Amino acid sequence: MPFNLPILLTWLRIVAIPLLIAVYYLPINTMTDHERDVATTALFIAAAVTDWADGFLARMWNQTSAFGAFLDPVADKLMVAAALVMLVHLNRADVALAVIIIGREIAISALREWMAKIGAAKSVAVSLIGKLKTIAQMTAIPMLLWHTPIGPLDIHLLGTWALLIAAVLTLWSMVYYLRMAWPEISARSR
Repeated sequence: MPFNLPILLTWLRIVAIPLLIAVYYLPINTMTDHERDVATTALFIAAAVTDWADGFLARMWNQTSAFGAFLDPVADKLMVAAALVMLVHLNRADVALAVIIIGREIAISALREWMAKIGAAKSVAVSLIGKLKTIAQMTAIPMLLWHTPIGPLDIHLLGTWALLIAAVLTLWSMVYYLRMAWPEISARSR
């Protein structure tokens, strides 16, 4: 297993997952609700920045590896799933939207794994719609973690709309990837 700064950043993102959840389970007098929201928002944003940074640095320093290519999306999906489960628990996100997003992530991860196994991974490579879905998720989740209005801006409402947009893009990207994989799926199901 190679070890370099991009992989370290990915591992830090994975380590941040239990920290994100633990903040809400600290003893009640440790932090106010707003302080908890600020801490988890900052933690999630830091993780999102490391998601961008690890890929950028790996390409810039020519430190890409098969292990890093595997671990990075796993870390992303774990972080998003943990945050969504926490938001549902806090009654800040709709369970149906969380199930759509988490279910798609599992389904497309399995599809990509299978396509890689049969040598057809390029047909389900990350697309623009997948990137837009990620941007919508990475915008919605911090807003819902923050939860508190900023002046006249209802951050929770904006986050709810962004999560709805993320769910629509999630379904759209799932259909897109399934269409791209369909020739291989149909050829192998005969």
